[in-house]
Amino acid sequence: MHSQKGSVIISGIGSHLPEKVLTNQDLSKIVDTSDEWILSRTGIRQRHICSGEECTSDLATAAARKALDDAGLTTEDIDLLIVATITPDMPFPSTACIVQSKLGLGQIAAFDVEAACSGFLYTLDMASAMINSGRYRNAIVIGAEKLSSIIDWKDRATCVLFGDGAGAAVLSRSDEPNTGILDSCLHADGQRPELLLMPAGGSKMPASKGSLKERQHYLKMNGKEIFKFAVRGMERAAKEILDRQNFAFHDIDRIIPHQANIRIIETIQERLEIPQEKFYNNLQNYGNTSAASIPIALDEAYRKGLVQHEDKLLCLAFGAGLTWGSTLIKWHKP
Repeated sequence: MHSQKGSVIISGIGSHLPEKVLTNQDLSKIVDTSDEWILSRTGIRQRHICSGEECTSDLATAAARKALDDAGLTTEDIDLLIVATITPDMPFPSTACIVQSKLGLGQIAAFDVEAACSGFLYTLDMASAMINSGRYRNAIVIGAEKLSSIIDWKDRATCVLFGDGAGAAVLSRSDEPNTGILDSCLHADGQRPELLLMPAGGSKMPASKGSLKERQHYLKMNGKEIFKFAVRGMERAAKEILDRQNFAFHDIDRIIPHQANIRIIETIQERLEIPQEKFYNNLQNYGNTSAASIPIALDEAYRKGLVQHEDKLLCLAFGAGLTWGSTLIKWHKP
């Protein structure tokens, strides 16, 4: 991975959440848990959940429309679409192609990326590199998830953690030097996939009566091991990208971490010795929305005025794979 110079900026941003809210009290009626138990261990109070036939492409399309409006661009201006998700509408065609149709985009390049909770950072890096190639001008990148579709509502260790939602960004070329997406560090380690996975539904374990009976079509997670990996991975990715750009932590104005668990975020903050107020957290309202969590948080922080022109932002993520990474952004919106 090489440092990216040049200027690809986030020219528009938007997010969308389903209307239905599931509180901790609601969950206590489904599984053996309580508001106090969930809040003290995760920092989560509620999450948004899709209703009826609402699906990942619906959330993605709504978020993309808001990002397009924010950028002041039309569908004709877009020549690349990438969707990061682990909950596609179906195995194929890609959710990106479905979103392309729903948005009314032209016959542009459209594809999905599957890097779990790190997915949005992967799409940012890919789209900015593709724009820097000179072959594309404006891209829409989306992190979108309907995690409620793969959650085992009988497993209190995991069902309390996740929510549905989508966040989108429009990436555009800019004449301004040394701004926008400054650099990305992306990593993966496929040695321990069993720590976070959905075993069935693919070519290794196709759907069968047995896989259904054994509840293999739901997300499975080793929480303790994932916690340790998350802290190590995000700490390493943060130090790596700042060292490469000759930045110190005090140069960073805002940190947008993947919203998984407040204890993970607090541990990262302590280990990096960064003031708590520099971290943006919203997981109390949305839970872990996987690939959608960073763009939702970034959009919300921007709307609240917590991200200002020329602020230096550090995004940090980890996810199944195992994957992890960081993205350094100098905020520059037209």
